[in-house]
Amino acid sequence: MKVVVDTPVWSYALRSKREGYELYVEELETLISDQRVLMLGPVKQEVLSGYSDRAKFDKLKNKLKYFDNTQIIDDDYVQAAVFANTCRSKGVQGSHTDFLICAVAFRLKSEIFTTDNDFSYYERHIPIQLFKI
Repeated sequence: MKVVVDTPVWSYALRSKREGYELYVEELETLISDQRVLMLGPVKQEVLSGYSDRAKFDKLKNKLKYFDNTQIIDDDYVQAAVFANTCRSKGVQGSHTDFLICAVAFRLKSEIFTTDNDFSYYERHIPIQLFKI
């Protein structure tokens, strides 16, 4: 099964030197080796937005070219709005990008690899699957 990798996981792998994230980085490396990673344009944008140094930005941009952008279709935006409205009606707030990630993963029957705890709240109300390590 393919896996949509969210921004925090990429950040751990690309930037963080703190202890405690090794397991996430190892799992990402395995997913990359197995060619199971799905990259979404909004996630790529968030990852690249963390680099103000142009040389580092260009280096990372070139590395991320390895991952094709998974197409986001018009129906995904509608589904993201449905998911947002469903969660909001249950008292759960989230970002537009989070719900777009959920919608694409739902359409592609993929899991979401994230450390963002908000997704565990979404999962209670909408049909998404989180990647477990």
